[in-house]
Amino acid sequence: MGMNIVILGLSITSSWGNGHATTYRGLVRELNKQGHQVLFLERDVPWYAGHRDLPAPDYCETELYVSLKDLKHFTEQVREADMVIVGSYVPEGVQVGEWVMETAQGIKAFYDIDTPVTLAKLKRKDYEYLHPTQIPKYDMYLSFTGGPTLELLEKEYGSPMARALYCSVDPSLYYPELREAIWDLGYLGTYSDDRQPPLEKLMLDAARAWPGGRFVVAGPQYPESIEWPANTKYIHHLPPDEHRKFYNSQRFTQNITRADMIQAGYAPSVRLFEAAACGTPIISDYWEGLDSILKIDSEILVAYSAKDTLRFLREICKSERKMIGERARKKVLSHHTAAHRAKELIGYAEELMTLDGNQEAYGYEVVV
Repeated sequence: MGMNIVILGLSITSSWGNGHATTYRGLVRELNKQGHQVLFLERDVPWYAGHRDLPAPDYCETELYVSLKDLKHFTEQVREADMVIVGSYVPEGVQVGEWVMETAQGIKAFYDIDTPVTLAKLKRKDYEYLHPTQIPKYDMYLSFTGGPTLELLEKEYGSPMARALYCSVDPSLYYPELREAIWDLGYLGTYSDDRQPPLEKLMLDAARAWPGGRFVVAGPQYPESIEWPANTKYIHHLPPDEHRKFYNSQRFTQNITRADMIQAGYAPSVRLFEAAACGTPIISDYWEGLDSILKIDSEILVAYSAKDTLRFLREICKSERKMIGERARKKVLSHHTAAHRAKELIGYAEELMTLDGNQEAYGYEVVV
């Protein structure tokens, strides 16, 4: 028997300037394949309205709401759901969360796609979409960050059950293709103030030091004031359906991690898994827990300077480059697909119901 799930997330209809849509699409599609029914509720906001690249997913019911008052039209669906998930960065997320607490009779979970950012905001008493008093009220805290952060959420913030639910990749969308390598090194990511310095240090400085190299950066919101090296192409926006071609057109791809996520560790990005699934070898910055995802030097390369980046680009032979990419691809397909995440999510829900010893209260039968 499948679960009836309601997700209130930032966006599933638009990937414009956010990575949430990619995560939700993969997760919800796999939940549907595994026999679960999902209603996705999304706030209708102007910045996504003009960039909806998937306005009506065929694997779930999607509804837009314009206000908290409008959201209450879905009271019955939320009340009767086996599980209701509220995501990070949902507009007026604190109020949305409170309404879910009052309304839902099934499992109530918070899905944090931005855990290190969220915890940093809570320390600053910035309660944009989550208040610390709500954390103990959610039955589960699903986190994009694993490792010590999970213990922190349980011991310091009072979560009754914190579990890692990393981002993932869809292997039907990301896979190797035989393409000419247009670029030696590429980077895909939305601009952020904290990612720009390491991007300069690891990639753009390497581009300046190697005029004969070919580099590319793709992503929105980069300031016009940035002076790109002469051998670096900038692409303003790359829709998801062009990501596979992008990765397969590079000899290596660059991974840059946000400062809060480096500090927390154990926070792989969706771009990491996408590139690996394409078999494109990755040059990454370092963060604690990286080796638990991909083995350093065997499945992923770590650079601490432009010198390291250039050494990889210039000295690693084609056969070794292919082997690094293939080893990473094998690891990701074995552990980090959207199908794995969907099974993990349902497994956590069943674990919670079993621990409570009151499965009937959730209206869902756990098959042991």
